[in-house]
Amino acid sequence: MPGKNFVVTTPQETAARADAAVDELARRIAHQLTEGVPRSLLPDDPSQALTRLHVLTHIQRAAERLQRAAAVDAARAGAGYPQIGEASDMTRQGARRRWPGLFTHSNEAPTEHPMMTTPARPYDVLLVEDDVADALLIEEALSERGARNLVQVTDGVAALEHLRAPGSARPDLIVLDLNMPRMNGRELLQILKADEDFQTIPVVVLTTSSAPDDVTGAYHSHANAYVTKPVNLSEFEQAVQSIDAFYLETATRPPRD
Repeated sequence: MPGKNFVVTTPQETAARADAAVDELARRIAHQLTEGVPRSLLPDDPSQALTRLHVLTHIQRAAERLQRAAAVDAARAGAGYPQIGEASDMTRQGARRRWPGLFTHSNEAPTEHPMMTTPARPYDVLLVEDDVADALLIEEALSERGARNLVQVTDGVAALEHLRAPGSARPDLIVLDLNMPRMNGRELLQILKADEDFQTIPVVVLTTSSAPDDVTGAYHSHANAYVTKPVNLSEFEQAVQSIDAFYLETATRPPRD
């Protein structure tokens, strides 16, 4: 039967087999390249080793090209970055950084949301968030969905300074945390929704708090949506991408001044 000799090996055994196969391939190619070339009479002649090194360098580049092609094929077949990263012996974030934009190639429904059609201009997002880890996750989730110009500030004061600075792009979306130093998200939200220049910008509160007073207070201050940050990493990413999908891809936004 086809495949009856297939044996599942450990990662160490797989690595050892791959090393042996690649080394044998490099030696064969090196031998073909140097066939007919007179060998040096010196016992420590480095030419053979250098030729093998040259061949291995090109094999490495070929492997990187083939890895990219295999990652695209996996995305087309429905695999997401978690599976692609695991197969590549790296994290999901590592796979995303190494092969960004795979899901523009996916014809099937992947385990992560595919990016939408690239807009005529990049969307501008203002992220008001003082947690470095959360800000990085939000940036990564947004970057998967297409062209996004993300500006991150760490409190309400910095957000207002950015919005009021000459030449600053008007955000298409503001993602706002509540608990921050100097001026928190509650205070900033009230200022934004009372300002004629900024009140039409969609503001989504994305925070760890699920306290009823915080939720009610945000909507009383005319927040466009209130989302509690999920604890699970993949659910966090999906929540951010859902915000992006609705406010930047689905909803009709007011025209820019």
